[in-house]
Amino acid sequence: MSNKDADIFSQYFERKPASAKIGLFCVGLEAYWPQFPKLRDRLMEYHRELGERWRAEGHNVVDAGMCDSPSAARRAGEKLRSACVDLLVCNVVTYSPAANALPVARAVGRPILLVALQPDSALDYARAATYDQLANDNVTSLPEIAYTLRRAHLEAADILVGRLHADPRAEARLHEWGRIAAALRALRGARIGSMGHIYEGMLDMNCDPTALEAAFGLHVEHLELDDLQRRVEGVSEEATDRRMELIRHLFYFAPPGGDPLAGEVDPDELRWAARVSIGLESLVQDFDLTGLAYYYRGWAGNANERLASNLIIGASLLTGRGTPVAGELDVKTCLAMLILDRLGAGGSFAELHPVDFDGDFVLVGHDGPHHVGIAEGRPILRGLRLLHGKRGRGPSVEFAIRHGPITLLALTQIAEGRFAFVTAEGESLEGPIPATGNTNTRARFPPDVRSFIEAWSAEGPTHHFALGVGHCADSIRRLARALDIEFRDVTAGA
Repeated sequence: MSNKDADIFSQYFERKPASAKIGLFCVGLEAYWPQFPKLRDRLMEYHRELGERWRAEGHNVVDAGMCDSPSAARRAGEKLRSACVDLLVCNVVTYSPAANALPVARAVGRPILLVALQPDSALDYARAATYDQLANDNVTSLPEIAYTLRRAHLEAADILVGRLHADPRAEARLHEWGRIAAALRALRGARIGSMGHIYEGMLDMNCDPTALEAAFGLHVEHLELDDLQRRVEGVSEEATDRRMELIRHLFYFAPPGGDPLAGEVDPDELRWAARVSIGLESLVQDFDLTGLAYYYRGWAGNANERLASNLIIGASLLTGRGTPVAGELDVKTCLAMLILDRLGAGGSFAELHPVDFDGDFVLVGHDGPHHVGIAEGRPILRGLRLLHGKRGRGPSVEFAIRHGPITLLALTQIAEGRFAFVTAEGESLEGPIPATGNTNTRARFPPDVRSFIEAWSAEGPTHHFALGVGHCADSIRRLARALDIEFRDVTAGA
């Protein structure tokens, strides 16, 4: 990749971390203030520091201040409820009765994080006075508040104990919860397009849109290929020329490899795919979509077949910029891709491919759309004479996910229909992949490839999943708790 191409690639896929609206309040005891006149101001300064940490990361923090009585808590709850926050944070700055926290949690109705960050690492035992103890009494009422939330069916999504300053563990968890709040925001306000129908016979792809809307607060927008066709027809030749130039900067046009089905990209087919990619972006914009799942069977090279079989470039560009697109109308995996993206891990469309028993790894990838922004090196374009298992032909994207730690996330449903997350953490390995015009990543998972696949399959995930970079199973576990859905980590303790 030339320096110019590398700059265009990085600029095109450069994105700011996803942000959220965090509702913040602190709790204390009103009876302390007249007894210790400077205590409240000192505690509020500590509280201000907590809010500034999330603001520095780009999050919108709505601070309702001190709740030191049930009346103050009710007022804070009304303020934060009207602000429509994504995450509620109760900052325990000193001892507080649970009655000063519960009204806020009940009014806001969002996942709640309990934070207790002690300003001093330890008391100066020779000189410590009652005032010093109260300024560091952050953990005293944690059990009481957690108990009360559980009794009210508002159980805390997480409890964080640490030091206010110079505590890397606490800093990492605060940062993590900022990302989780961004994922909550993305899900709750999502508009997921559903265009076409499920690939025939894939029973794990079936999903009730009403169940999705009830569980996550999103909306499924039902679309027709006609909606896309109309927008593709309106794309100008000049816009197509510019898109062709961009594609040639972003992708490497590889010579044919070992697969006779994957050859050079036909210029006319590339131009059509470029035009379709512009129409697809217009569709996403016009319907205000957060993500899209699509599939069309096609027939005898008809217009819709030609349209649907040339979505891969446009879908990959959208996915790499934060609007996940999933093939075979897999709405659940589209949501898993969205979650990993907002957690900062990307999220490419993938499934299990052949196992390398000699190297103790499995290839994971798929045909269709992928998260180009987390590719290892420059992604490849190949011209496919046919799309295996599907009708049509056209340009297709090939690459491996960035080498290093990776996470799989499947959004599945258990027998009763409730949703569950299934995750696994592994490693993307260096090495060649097949020249088939599909993504493939050499993925190694503990304890060994046989045991991993057996354990993964036993959890009943969908056969598709989102593949992201980094290890983020802990973040997914906390997100699952915030959403009150099941969580299963296949590689935990392996």
